[in-house]
Amino acid sequence: MSTVIRETSLAGLPVSKGKVRDIYDLGDRLLLVSTDRISAFDWVLPTGIPDKGRVLTQIAAFWFQLLDEPNHLISTDVEEMDLPPGTDMELFAGRSTLCRKTEVVPIECVVRGYLAGSGWKEYQRSGTVCGVGLPAGLTECAQLPEPIFTPSTKAAEGHDENISFERMVEIVGRELSEELRRRSLRIFRRGAEHARERGIVVADTKFEFGRIGDELLLIDEVLTPDSSRFWPADQYAPGHGQPSFDKQFVRDWLSTTDWDKNSPPPPLPDEVVAKTRQKYVEAYQRLTDRKYN
Repeated sequence: MSTVIRETSLAGLPVSKGKVRDIYDLGDRLLLVSTDRISAFDWVLPTGIPDKGRVLTQIAAFWFQLLDEPNHLISTDVEEMDLPPGTDMELFAGRSTLCRKTEVVPIECVVRGYLAGSGWKEYQRSGTVCGVGLPAGLTECAQLPEPIFTPSTKAAEGHDENISFERMVEIVGRELSEELRRRSLRIFRRGAEHARERGIVVADTKFEFGRIGDELLLIDEVLTPDSSRFWPADQYAPGHGQPSFDKQFVRDWLSTTDWDKNSPPPPLPDEVVAKTRQKYVEAYQRLTDRKYN
């Protein structure tokens, strides 16, 4: 199993660190480096998942190419990135994305095809998801009649907050809101169809967009196990929670511990680490029809 990469550094380059990625500012470009950090319940866990960063980077690059949607990607080849002299290229290979820097739209564009997570909790209370009315009598993880667009705000720290479409309009304007909804639903349908053909149900996902002048580009990561809820199609059965290819497995394990979610989280046991890595790799291999190595 590969060495876990929790931190990276590049001499002389300004960097900001997200929960999972180290983001280097190259002027009109960004270098996104996916580490093997994993987060849950708004905490970065003390244990990394081997190969996770490489898997996420390669899944996103696959989707950017397949979807042929205007996006920020320039290259995932470290030889094309003009990294500082002396950089350990092996460390960055496979987990780095060179992309155009955009003005990020401050909205998470969430699309839901199934009733799970916070959507299921809201539906039980009010029969809605982010204010969108749904038919009565749906069960947990039921497929929705049509995918729905349920935006949220982008939080620098802590939870993103689900908002109504009208609140989104107040934040970014109607024309942009309608364009983001249209494109998000289109991308979701195309991605979900491809995934279903390869044995994966995409229950929900979130997209991010950024602008360069008049261009509206798909940015960040796309349809990965960190930004999506992936279920094995051959085990799908509504009425209860589903087995998954995403980090829900880690959340489920944490929920069996006595961790209070308000103090530093416990380390993950070796078997949870190995199983989580296996799930990420299997998702990559199914979606891309390529062997991970």
